Amino acid sequence: MLSFTGSRLDRADHVRADPDRLAGYMNWKARLLALDGLMPSLDDGGRLAWGTLADALEDAELCFLGLDEGKACFAAVPPRGDASPRMANPQLWSLMATLQPDDLALYGGARSLIDWHARHRFCAQCGGDTKLAKGGWQRDCTQCGASHFPRTDPVTIMLVEHEGRLMLGRGLGWPEGRFSALAGFVEPGESIEEAVAREVLEESGVRVRDVTYVASQPWPFPSQLMIGCHSHADSDELTIDETEMAEVNFYSRDDVLAALDGKGPFVAPPPHAIAHHLMHWWVKR
Repeated sequence: MLSFTGSRLDRADHVRADPDRLAGYMNWKARLLALDGLMPSLDDGGRLAWGTLADALEDAELCFLGLDEGKACFAAVPPRGDASPRMANPQLWSLMATLQPDDLALYGGARSLIDWHARHRFCAQCGGDTKLAKGGWQRDCTQCGASHFPRTDPVTIMLVEHEGRLMLGRGLGWPEGRFSALAGFVEPGESIEEAVAREVLEESGVRVRDVTYVASQPWPFPSQLMIGCHSHADSDELTIDETEMAEVNFYSRDDVLAALDGKGPFVAPPPHAIAHHLMHWWVKR
């Protein structure tokens, strides 16, 4: 199972869309996710820590995360959001690495949601104040009435294959030896297949064909959906975009297998990343 997938919560749209029904769940049984800003808190057993709604500040904005065995689960919007990449906070990943998969998925979803609220307190249409609506799955402007919804940014991350070898790249600022699949945001007016072709061409100078979908992963830093794909290159002649990439190389199946085993010519992506999953998928084909 990919990291950040497999949440045990029932999102219960029928509850969050009904203010009276939602209010009925905000009782002594309801649980409040314990957070320090956006950082998770753990109990003595190493699971996510929970409190009650009585632990929330009086003026807290509470987001309804869903139902867990019939109990409503909430998270409070923090004073500030955090749009920095995961790599900027190694302490956070060290903490998340100890979580059970279902807790990690729950935390990732909660983090993305409340972070969006913290960074969208004003209307993009008129600049007016916004208020939480639909249990936290919407914000409404108090001035012009516009509704805003939590965003998820689609990102293609793609394996590029040429004659049995795999293209991998090292981004600018990455540690020496660390390679991963190429990736980039899907732009307005693009299909997933077109985004894959454009990003690969921009970053490596290589044209690809036969793009296929492999798997996807939510990535809460701050809120991407990583769309894993596979494609074939017509050539291995590289023209690297040096404003984005430090290196781009092709590696054999044996090279990739060795890297996944920690003994290769490059450092593979960590197990929590979809790129790690994609490489395993490729060598098993």
